Amino acid sequence: MATHFAVALLTSLLALATLASCNVEGDILYAQRQAWEDPSNVLQSWDPTLPDPCTWFHVFCSSDGSVVRVDLGKAGISGPLIPELGGLKHLQYLELYANNITGSIPATLGNLTSLITLHLYDNLLTGAIPASLGAIRTLRYLRLNGNMLTGTVPPEILSLVLVGNLAEINVAKNNLEGTVRSSRRRRVAFIIQDTLKTAS
Repeated sequence: MATHFAVALLTSLLALATLASCNVEGDILYAQRQAWEDPSNVLQSWDPTLPDPCTWFHVFCSSDGSVVRVDLGKAGISGPLIPELGGLKHLQYLELYANNITGSIPATLGNLTSLITLHLYDNLLTGAIPASLGAIRTLRYLRLNGNMLTGTVPPEILSLVLVGNLAEINVAKNNLEGTVRSSRRRRVAFIIQDTLKTAS
């Protein structure tokens, strides 16, 4: 009897933990929805009365109910990225390309340590590329081209060429400057613009 009770209690606790995780991720995504303009109502299903974000359109979850993909490419949304996005700790794919996203890239995205793909290209992003993205050792595809980013490509991100899994980085059509070692460019599909020079 005690064993059955313990198993039942453990099962209940695991279920509550999963629900709590879903609620946290749902809260983050709903807060992001609130920060965006969505004239086509593509985010209509991002409803706080539906607490499980795995039931929302454009959100994909793992078998354990964690949000692993947000796919909103060419969705017609506009507005900033909120820092709270860094709390989606299981996220692997963030696809927000070809929208009208403004403001800077939150440094908190560096907390997404399971991220494989970060596609923010063809938006209206400004400011510097955060060095914190260099903490994402799982990152394979980083596409930031077609924005208005300034400054240099942080060395922390370039180091992923050597110590991480980075296969492609595209920062073309921005307002960047600085140099990139040719040895690093040979290791990845490194697409840059003319204002970035190559150093040997």
